[in-house]
Amino acid sequence: MSLRRSLRGFALAALASLPPAWAEDAPRPPGAGPRVENTMAQRMQACVVCHGKEGRATNQGYFPRIAGKPADYLYHQLQNFKSGLRRYEAMNHLVQHMSDDYLRAIAKHFSELDLPYPPAQPPTLTPEQTRVAETLVFKGAPERQVPACVSCHGAQMAGRLPAMPGLLTLPADYLVAQFGAWRTGQRKAKAPDCMAEVASRLAPEEISIVSRWLSAQTLPAGVKPAPASGADLPVRCGSGE
Repeated sequence: MSLRRSLRGFALAALASLPPAWAEDAPRPPGAGPRVENTMAQRMQACVVCHGKEGRATNQGYFPRIAGKPADYLYHQLQNFKSGLRRYEAMNHLVQHMSDDYLRAIAKHFSELDLPYPPAQPPTLTPEQTRVAETLVFKGAPERQVPACVSCHGAQMAGRLPAMPGLLTLPADYLVAQFGAWRTGQRKAKAPDCMAEVASRLAPEEISIVSRWLSAQTLPAGVKPAPASGADLPVRCGSGE
């Protein structure tokens, strides 16, 4: 059975807007089975199949962590999956009939989860590769109009409000795939699409190095996205608004 078909059946039950009328206060018919709570956490069980318990994916798999990311970022991504700007069949199918208000409620739910980050993966970079990665992360490549990662994603790389995601501990394979999707136009965002521009200015080897460096970092407990700053971003970025 395909992932799409598996998730379709699960999603219809887990993401239903309301449980049956008897699931709350009404008398339950005989043989109705266990009571199901009408909570957002219960409805989001379809999400944790891929993203991990409560949206806390580990850095060992492909799927990204969504717990604790800025609500506006998560909402934008859900909108992008719904509109087709971002393509992943299972996600496109899950959200295609959801209202914008419900997408925002989902984003708010996961953004408010305060969960520990997974431990860092063992580093696999040479000293020279580490230098290249840290230069791009903390200084960028101004001669190529590549901003430092920290200038948008926060000094601790845990994201920045209102809509910049954290990057640390994400699986390296996932990060490489997203950079590749931006470079080839398979992933799009609200114009101006700053990450597509940045990805196009990085060499494939630099993308691999930075992705592996990011996946090998971790964050202490309690770290949250940086507050919004009044300063302009170093590049125009429609998805960062």
